[in-house]
Amino acid sequence: MNAQTNLLRSVFGFDGFRPGQEEVVAAVAAGHDVLTVMPTGGGKSLCFQLPALLREGVTLVISPLIALMRDQVRALNDAGVEAGALTSGNTEDEVEAVFAALDDGRLKILYMAPERLGREGTMRLLSRVNVSLIAVDEAHCVSQWGHDFRPDYLKIGALRDRLNVPLVALTATADAETRQEIVERLFAGRSPQVFLRGFDRPNLNIAFEAKDNPRAQLLGFVAARKGLSGIVYCGSRARTETLAQALRNAGHNALAYHAGMEPDDRRLAETRFQQEDGLIVVATVAFGMGIDKPDIRYVVHADLPKNIEGWYQEIGRAGRDGAPADTLTLFGPDDIRLRRSQIDEGLAPLERKRADHARLNALLGLAEAMGCRRRVLLPYFGDAPEGDCGNCDLCRTAPETFDGTEAARMALSAALRSGERYGAGHLTDILRGETTDKIARAGHASLPTFGVGKAYSRREWGAVFRQLMGRDLLRPDPERMGALVMTEAARPLLRGETTLELRRDTIRAAKRGPAAPVALVGEEDEGLLAALKAKRRALAEAARAPAYVIFPDRTLIELAQTRPQNMDEFARINGVGAKKLESYGAIFLEVICGAAPKPQHPSRRKLNGRAQGGVFDQLHEAQLALARGENGLDKYLSCTHGTLAKIAESRPRDLAALERIQGMGQQKTARFGAAFLEILESET
Repeated sequence: MNAQTNLLRSVFGFDGFRPGQEEVVAAVAAGHDVLTVMPTGGGKSLCFQLPALLREGVTLVISPLIALMRDQVRALNDAGVEAGALTSGNTEDEVEAVFAALDDGRLKILYMAPERLGREGTMRLLSRVNVSLIAVDEAHCVSQWGHDFRPDYLKIGALRDRLNVPLVALTATADAETRQEIVERLFAGRSPQVFLRGFDRPNLNIAFEAKDNPRAQLLGFVAARKGLSGIVYCGSRARTETLAQALRNAGHNALAYHAGMEPDDRRLAETRFQQEDGLIVVATVAFGMGIDKPDIRYVVHADLPKNIEGWYQEIGRAGRDGAPADTLTLFGPDDIRLRRSQIDEGLAPLERKRADHARLNALLGLAEAMGCRRRVLLPYFGDAPEGDCGNCDLCRTAPETFDGTEAARMALSAALRSGERYGAGHLTDILRGETTDKIARAGHASLPTFGVGKAYSRREWGAVFRQLMGRDLLRPDPERMGALVMTEAARPLLRGETTLELRRDTIRAAKRGPAAPVALVGEEDEGLLAALKAKRRALAEAARAPAYVIFPDRTLIELAQTRPQNMDEFARINGVGAKKLESYGAIFLEVICGAAPKPQHPSRRKLNGRAQGGVFDQLHEAQLALARGENGLDKYLSCTHGTLAKIAESRPRDLAALERIQGMGQQKTARFGAAFLEILESET
């Protein structure tokens, strides 16, 4: 077992690396500059935390939010790693403890917000504490074209040059343009090794629904997942308040979160979400980036986000533990109109507006997809899906489609012939031949398109217009109060040079109700999983820590399914390192087995989960049987637990080698040697 895998098991509690981690860890540990793009939940933090333990000196981690840093520091300390954070949220005692650990050379990982980099005192500190590696988390924040731009990230390149140490940049959300900007701003003059480890999150069920009474759609989805932790994203502060109240009225534990709240109220909401099971936060996009909570079981977008990158990062907050999680995005014409107008009315240069429209178009194309959604999503980020994913709404139920060429031409013609001065509602009246006051005043009953679309219902025309906007064939014009205007991309269709396939009104599919969540465990294990969660909750409340810092859901699921019966079996569970085994193993075994295991000697405890543990037990039984010799009448002899542990680990092959082990000698070797060697040979 090499140093990497030994630390992976003993500190972090994992038997193997997740896909893509091992190569990144090796490159970072070797001192190379590295840019890593890895999906949320893929284990990015391990890619700098493990190398930090392999390298001399301090690893400096630049991270964007205090909550994220505090969570990771707490988890590292709980695993036995010396880590600390310098943030504006520190108490004086916490700051002094970090400085003392740095001065003593004990601290291995130091977290810091980018805002501190502009202070000269910070630079003096970093220059004297032997920083040997810089890790930049959420590196996409350096991109001025991105959705999470943080100006202070621009100072990191200068810091790297001043300290002259390798740098690893990590992110889950970066298209080719953003990756290039990260390289230019963080690695100027140097060429990092780039690891693209895929953007797919196969454990996430992806679903979209057209809005039709969106509050009822949301309540139905959440009702099917009652008692699970979730996030509901909204497009406005007011919506967060009203939907949170609606969820509470329906019997759910829900609270609102937005940037307009008092700072103390926001911090309380963050703390409650981290520590309470089953809490729902209804929030604007101001919430979530700093929440390192692995057991979020669903994310709902009650309104369409601004772009595909923001949407993908936000749904990525669900299922970080790798267990199944659900996502649902609701969208409608009003969403499209709002997002288009926000881009067009913004102060960004024309080039930026075009890029923003392209990103929104990518999300709308995903919303109106005709087949497997990952076949649309992954190529946008440069991934090549191998086939249908089987874990999206369109894989479960293929959409009903039709040749929408004629309907689209009718809609485009109605917009053009009415002067491109009206929205979808009035255009639908024209197409259906409705004799409204507005139709009469405008004289639109005389248009050639008046009444040509009577074969379609208002709802069906609504779906046609929504899809035409989604494909950017019609676009709301903010200078004309949101009137629909035809884009250049629509002209070949209107001229009869191309055809168009459309989905039938997806509102019909929504009427079937939300899909049930995937069960985390089988029915036979549900009771034990609930008992394990209750014990975890009690321990977390006593420690005033998030529940997942004790163990994430993924570990509890494996415990419920495998039901370990002793400390050796418990130590082999994913997520159980040596420190957590010592702290919590006996407590959770009592829940599983109904009784706590017998106390272990420290020498034996160090071997838990390893093959040497079983060898130790056999050696111990053999020396007890031979303590007074084979006839039971000889002088009493015994070996210490430390000696037995050394024998189990070193595995001597002959009596001479056994005799040289500290604590054995000639007399004990003569008494126990043959029996010990037989055990060691049988376990080889």
